Amino acid sequence: MNANAPHIARRDPAQVMTLRRLGSLHQCRLSFMRILTRRMANEAWSFSRPLFEIDASGVGQAVYTATGPSRSYSLVAFAHDLPDELRSDRVIAEAWDATFALFDGIPTQDDIDRLSQNVPLQEAGRVSENELSLSRANRSVRLWTHVVDALAAGRQPDQRMIDNVGYLMRTTAVYGSGKFGAADREDIADRPEMHAPFQAEMLSVYLTRTFVRDLVQHMARAKGGDRSADLDPAIARRLGIGNSTGLGMAPFIVNHPVLFNNWIMAREEAISRVRSLRSATPEAKSTFLEKLARSEISVARWTSEHPVQIDKLADLHRDLGDLRTYVDQGHLDGPDPWDRLFTWAEGALCEEGQELVASLILEPYSEIVDGLANCMADSNTDAFRIDGSMRVAEVRDLIETSFGWALGTDWQSRRNCARAWYVSAEKLEPRLGERFDEPIADYEQPLAPARDAARAFEALSGWDDNVPIAGFLLKHPEHRHTIRRAQISRIAPYGEIRDNTIAEDVMPIDMLRAKLSFFGATHFDPRSDRWVRICMYAGAPYPEELVPENADDWVYPELPA
Repeated sequence: MNANAPHIARRDPAQVMTLRRLGSLHQCRLSFMRILTRRMANEAWSFSRPLFEIDASGVGQAVYTATGPSRSYSLVAFAHDLPDELRSDRVIAEAWDATFALFDGIPTQDDIDRLSQNVPLQEAGRVSENELSLSRANRSVRLWTHVVDALAAGRQPDQRMIDNVGYLMRTTAVYGSGKFGAADREDIADRPEMHAPFQAEMLSVYLTRTFVRDLVQHMARAKGGDRSADLDPAIARRLGIGNSTGLGMAPFIVNHPVLFNNWIMAREEAISRVRSLRSATPEAKSTFLEKLARSEISVARWTSEHPVQIDKLADLHRDLGDLRTYVDQGHLDGPDPWDRLFTWAEGALCEEGQELVASLILEPYSEIVDGLANCMADSNTDAFRIDGSMRVAEVRDLIETSFGWALGTDWQSRRNCARAWYVSAEKLEPRLGERFDEPIADYEQPLAPARDAARAFEALSGWDDNVPIAGFLLKHPEHRHTIRRAQISRIAPYGEIRDNTIAEDVMPIDMLRAKLSFFGATHFDPRSDRWVRICMYAGAPYPEELVPENADDWVYPELPA
């Protein structure tokens, strides 16, 4: 038997796929930002800024080009002079401090002119199949003003303010995958650099961060002239790109069960592989302990004003203290150290702490973890085709496997169906409303898989076990989406949330965090139960600094000298 072959099974989906646990996930080696920076460094991508025409008031345009082994991608950026009264984090905003498109290749002047007429309009404009993403960002006004004023006066900005905010601009949307005329995902999915999920969007944000750094430096020089200072590279690296994410992202993981399964399964497989290791080398233990120490710094800088996150952070601080005591007592020595640590964490720590441990134990093992990034895309085009020949009995079994917990739920109770998902007419964005207080039931979207599974299971109760499911669907086409999901579960055991997504106490921010953790986001800061602020690429090397040695663990703050 191969000594490194996994003998610890992946965790049961019933344990992993609750909203409370999904809302406690942390970034890891398989996060999309880290996948991208590793690839760019290992393939020695080159970067250039062929255009930077910004005036003294901060208005103009710029182009940033990233070139890999086979092709180039260019961020086309437009800077605007936005009055304070028009600045908003909401998706319904109509003006922004900066707008962007990621161009497939190197744009000509005609391309830039075309984009200049459309990108600043965002949803009201249109892009083409030559663009891979469309995005916008607003300044963090207080920190932006402070950094410009400090540099213009010849001094560095206050590092405490840098750490408290974490970003100079925050995006309010990064649209890709065919929205507003942009290229479909299928158009680029076979490119090696785009095979992992959301790589175009992650590249757009990475280049946006560089543009923001250059823009604030430009504004400082315009104000201070010869007396202005250059932003210290060490301070610049601590700045990420903020993001405000709302309900528009939440239904994604419900609507993409195969894709979401692949993300979770890859992570669970990585955890299983590491837990199955019989021993830990001194180098592996050293790497784990270093990342733990750097995580302690990161958590110390993580703040929130939301009561739910405040409580979770308090638990996490306690968990880190207990984890530090555990490892300092030598428990990583001896056989099966990672499985023993993981089993201890499941009994001693809260979900936040458990999932941080799950991420940290992957850090020493790039050789058995990183290759799983190639398994995270959804290339199964046949998964959504219903197999009408499947017997009713088998469909019942599949529903029970994925939704057994929901079959005994009282779906007539108002508390269990208090909410309803619908799409706003104004912005065509998902919304969550109060079913019994608003006239929205007629517009409800199929985003309550558990309730719908219970309804389908009940409807199947009178059908003969051996009848093909096609006969049932001819009489009950309203259950097609549930039967499809049940059949998908054969290849996607982690594809279903094991919780009620329309309950009165549902926390949509748990769904947001689950997705954003795979992006590689840190310092989640819920602003309500429906939207959250995060930071992306804080600590990452800028393009001119990116090398294999710093391309991966930048997400953890540096230890004090």
